[in-house]
Amino acid sequence: MTYENAKEMMTALGQEHIFKYWDELTEAERKALLGQIECTDFSVLSRTEHAADEGRGVFSPLAAMQRDEIEAREKELHDAGIKTIKAGKTAALLLAGGMGTRLGSDDPKGMFDIGLTKPVYIFERVIGNLLDVVRETDTWIRLFIMTSEKNHEATVAFLKEKNFFGYREDRVVFFKQDMAPACGFDGKLLLEAKNRISTSPNGNGGWYSSMVRAGLDKILAEEGIEWIDIFAVDNVLQRICDPCFVGATVLADVAVGAKVVRKAAPDEKVGVMCLEDGRPSIVEYYELSEEMMNAVDEKGEPAYNYGVILNYLFRTSELPKVADDKMPLHIVRKKIPYIGGDGILVKPEEPNGFKFEQLVLDMIHQLPSCLPYEVIREREFAPIKNATGIDSVESARELLKLNGIEL
Repeated sequence: MTYENAKEMMTALGQEHIFKYWDELTEAERKALLGQIECTDFSVLSRTEHAADEGRGVFSPLAAMQRDEIEAREKELHDAGIKTIKAGKTAALLLAGGMGTRLGSDDPKGMFDIGLTKPVYIFERVIGNLLDVVRETDTWIRLFIMTSEKNHEATVAFLKEKNFFGYREDRVVFFKQDMAPACGFDGKLLLEAKNRISTSPNGNGGWYSSMVRAGLDKILAEEGIEWIDIFAVDNVLQRICDPCFVGATVLADVAVGAKVVRKAAPDEKVGVMCLEDGRPSIVEYYELSEEMMNAVDEKGEPAYNYGVILNYLFRTSELPKVADDKMPLHIVRKKIPYIGGDGILVKPEEPNGFKFEQLVLDMIHQLPSCLPYEVIREREFAPIKNATGIDSVESARELLKLNGIEL
């Protein structure tokens, strides 16, 4: 993209102020700014009419496939899953765009070492979990890894250096998540440096649109992939594409399967699978009314009892129906560092602008059917979000040791 093209485009958007410092920039800095303009989706600035409404619909319970049923049907589910995987119909997608900032690291989150007596990396653990299925099925599952603009090079270099922890490199495809610009309350783009617009990843619901923009939907079609298991990088115990989960979802003939765990407490801070206006959805913990928290099912158990762990198996034929331009856009008030009028970086103490993101819960709500599939918390849910305390490196280490994993 040339300067003239970029200037014309940004002027048409009313955002020509981003070139304020152009004359001060080096050739390399100018090239970086033009490259960023070329790969940033500015359409969100005009899509506020598609913003998610504050209100929600009418919630009702959605029954999960519980452990007693799963165990009673284990052979049937397992065999169906093995058949699907061996036929090459299943892929995995690792959402790995995050940084380890909250863990005290400047590296991509997946590079964080959780070992005690030897190096054990987060990437190593999640790839190892997928390798378990590869060995069981003697089938190399296609693995997509979604990075972000900020961690792509470091992630690719690290995994190549580590030989993908035993995964076949020719079965791995990297792509970058689309970035969304941030703006002030006046709608004007913010600069985080004199040659850089403030941007952030477009939310965990942006994974499919990012795949399509990268042209990877062609791989799904060419290889006959019918199911894709998306999962977050920070849960080091989760099983990926495990045969029983795949088989249960296939046999239930639904658009998406969702791994869930029983809530540790009625007010646990996790999103809960439910129906919203008769379609599958996720109700956030802060949206649960007292009545919903006290509701029970036919077994006398809590009706809103299954929290999501961000591990979903999507039927690929349904994904084109979740059109990017119909996905609700969540506009979030944030504290966004910006270059002030004097050219100095300002770090605000109060929210000063908007970030735009799409959420996977909205993808699920656009689909016609969903199977919540219960997994045992202690075996499949060890998220690493904090350095210490709840959902931390410490708690994950204890759970890994409980499951016999050497650290």
